[in-house]
Amino acid sequence: MSGYLRRLATTGAAYTAASILSKLIAVALLPLYTRYLTKADYGVAEVLFAAVVAASIVIRLGVIEAVLRFYYKGGEEPGAVVASSFAALFWLSTAAALIALPFAGPISEALLAGRSEPDLARIAIGGLWVATLHEYLLTLFRLEERAKAFFTVTIANVLAAIALTVALVVGEDEGARGLLLGSYVSGAAFVLGLIFVHRRRLSLLIDRALLRRMLRFGLPTMPAELSLYALNFADRIIIFRMLGAAEAGLYAVAVKFAQAVNVLVRGFQLAWPPLAYSIRDDEEARGVYAAVVTWFVAGCAFVVVGIWLLARWIARALAAPEFFESYEAVGLISAAVTLYALYMVQLVILGRTGRTEFNFPATLAALAVNVVLNLVLVPPLGIVGAGLALVASYLVVVALMYGFTQRLFPVPYEWMRLARVVLVSAALVGLGELLLPTDGLDGLAGRAVLWLAYPLVLLATGFFSAEERGWLAQLRHPGELLARLRAVREQPPAVDGSIPETYEAVRIDEDARP
Repeated sequence: MSGYLRRLATTGAAYTAASILSKLIAVALLPLYTRYLTKADYGVAEVLFAAVVAASIVIRLGVIEAVLRFYYKGGEEPGAVVASSFAALFWLSTAAALIALPFAGPISEALLAGRSEPDLARIAIGGLWVATLHEYLLTLFRLEERAKAFFTVTIANVLAAIALTVALVVGEDEGARGLLLGSYVSGAAFVLGLIFVHRRRLSLLIDRALLRRMLRFGLPTMPAELSLYALNFADRIIIFRMLGAAEAGLYAVAVKFAQAVNVLVRGFQLAWPPLAYSIRDDEEARGVYAAVVTWFVAGCAFVVVGIWLLARWIARALAAPEFFESYEAVGLISAAVTLYALYMVQLVILGRTGRTEFNFPATLAALAVNVVLNLVLVPPLGIVGAGLALVASYLVVVALMYGFTQRLFPVPYEWMRLARVVLVSAALVGLGELLLPTDGLDGLAGRAVLWLAYPLVLLATGFFSAEERGWLAQLRHPGELLARLRAVREQPPAVDGSIPETYEAVRIDEDARP
């Protein structure tokens, strides 16, 4: 069992290095952005960024998801899969952008509660083309197991976007326009560069028979993916309409502060599916799935407790004073991100059974709950209400997916150990919020000590087994971890038609922007 857990940890670390660094850079620059942007500017830009991602999910029609399956599928030619899928996405994204451009004004009014910003909407429409092709072209590096190229291009894009954004926002005082242009102009340059790099594999001609087969696989995944992403989009639209652009800006900054948990979830998202699918024996898989859930929840809970207890100091350190109130939603958003990771566990189990049709009803129900709760809670509670709605909607999707998967592939989850994690986390957060100061060095020190007591309290409650205590002791030897990371990096691509154990899709929807 410990071998599977170590494998999950090492592959997750290897394939999320770019994401971690890009998110750290983005968070580190928040003090700069929040001093040169108003809350309204930040809110407008974030709504348009989120709209681009949602629209990109629609116009992709599940093509990227199909590429990830058909590239390794027996009987399919990988070169034809890449060429035809690129052609499909190129023409789909180009047609969508050209159709949307004449309606930039009405689109901006629909997204921004009647506020007409056609210039910003036109930039976002161009960004739709950039974001769709950028994600696809980076996915080709993943297909080829070119981790170094993936890392280099991602970080170079992030640095270029940040440099241009700083020049526009700070130097030219472009506000929300500077945020959008900084992200998408630099992204367009990298899209053109990647097209040149991959030019021998790409085509503008579509193999219609192949595309039909790919759409039969990928198209059903689009509604579920869109409804799930809408959980992170609907709340911003509702906040914008009910409370205004400034509150939407506060909520967007709170989401940025929750990036520490998001980095863990990103690593899990990349490393978990190949590990889960590589276990052939069903009984062994059930045991591994249960243990992975327990350990992952325990790790995320540690980060969530720290973020929740220290949210005020994080906000003071990383944002201008007018953004301080964003701290109120940071803990809730962090908890919601952890619940999203549990949804990913259930999604992989559905994939193992082949019954992926259950995914859409679960995500649709969660979206409905999210919209209703936002409408009810946002007016009296502001961004805290949005955070509560997000947590509740993810609880709904996790509960429904749990019900579906337990009928199809029962997993003996370790409920007592999970209960210890939840109770210990809630107790530490409650004690900190009720008893400790909310400012000053004494408050910071007291809350930090309480947070760091988390693993000790788990140990005192009997959470760790004897085997796990022995495995944790081995982590004190970093040489073993570095050797494993080198082995992952040097692993060659699969040539037998199977999915390489270190392979999984990656979403780059937020890494290349502030």
